Amino acid sequence: MRSVSVVGIGETKFGRFRETSMKDLILEAGTKAIADAGMEKEHIEALFVSNFSGQPFCGQGHMGPLVSEALSLGSIPALRVEGACASGSLAFRQALIAVASGMYDVVLVGGVEKMTHQSTESVTAGIAGASDIELDAGLGATFPSIFAMIANRYFHEYGNVRHEMALCAVQNHDNALLNPDAQLRKGITVEQVENGLPIAYPFTIFDCSLVSDGAAFVVLAATDVARTISRKPIIEVIGCGQAGDTLSLASKRSLTTFDATVNAAKQAYTMAGIRPSDIDFAEVHDCFTITQIINIEDLGFFEKGKGALAVSEGKTAAKGTIPINVSGGLKAKGHPIGATGLSQIYEVVTQLRGDGGARQVRDAEIGLTHNIGGAAATCVVSIFKRR
Repeated sequence: MRSVSVVGIGETKFGRFRETSMKDLILEAGTKAIADAGMEKEHIEALFVSNFSGQPFCGQGHMGPLVSEALSLGSIPALRVEGACASGSLAFRQALIAVASGMYDVVLVGGVEKMTHQSTESVTAGIAGASDIELDAGLGATFPSIFAMIANRYFHEYGNVRHEMALCAVQNHDNALLNPDAQLRKGITVEQVENGLPIAYPFTIFDCSLVSDGAAFVVLAATDVARTISRKPIIEVIGCGQAGDTLSLASKRSLTTFDATVNAAKQAYTMAGIRPSDIDFAEVHDCFTITQIINIEDLGFFEKGKGALAVSEGKTAAKGTIPINVSGGLKAKGHPIGATGLSQIYEVVTQLRGDGGARQVRDAEIGLTHNIGGAAATCVVSIFKRR
């Protein structure tokens, strides 16, 4: 397969934009990515679109042509990809395969979600579609309660890490303060997290990711083509893995190890020819604070059961040994579902280019993105390197 690189990135701010249409979000982020790539639209040969809830939340299906028309891309093939909260990374992976195979030289990948105009009840019901409707959601288990059960099982197996979970939230909010695109640029304290509005024990509202509107786009090109296009540092995709697990919670082998993450990461590391210790920083899927702790263990950054200790020792902080979610993560940057995985890639590419500004990771050469869907039923792990 051919080497593939990222040549353009663009995103909107994440937040609550009730008066902004889905097309507006698409147009802003897509135009930014194409301009960042320094190319004409005519060079784009295919479009991959990520979206989870366009039809139930906005009444809009058939997303591929919608995005193509909004960006005036003509008659190129356009395809929508859906994988719950992993939709963005799945679309990216499909685009990666298409370019690596030689089918196309240059493709555009975009993700968008518009959610905040809906009521909390409607959003909760919509997102529940990412779980098993019969065995989980149909019995009243929302995602906060599902991941709360995971947290309690983690407490049983490895000890109570409530304090360290709160530290994850605090660190991510601190990081978001330095990200102009973040939805919640607001510092919080451990005490606020632990004493916040109860959601599902042990979670309070500060343990949960956000309901967000936003869009993110990425331009991918064969690396030899990228060198002729890009005037910016070449960011090569050196590894990418995808794996799955059962949809229902009761059928999982373990609640405290996400098998989809472990297997997707193994694929990505093998493809890249590196080890977890070679990763300089990562954007991981912190839909809830316990998830961040489990993720950094499953990705091989820390031993199982030792992730919380690493957080408390500052190893995952912005200036730690392996900074996690310097963007603010889903917790503070935001979680517009279809855009989330691509937004993670936006941050990694920004860092590898050295364009992180006040949040720049020192000596960043290799970055990783980790994106899960549902209760870790789908996972994509991608690894990027500055050339």
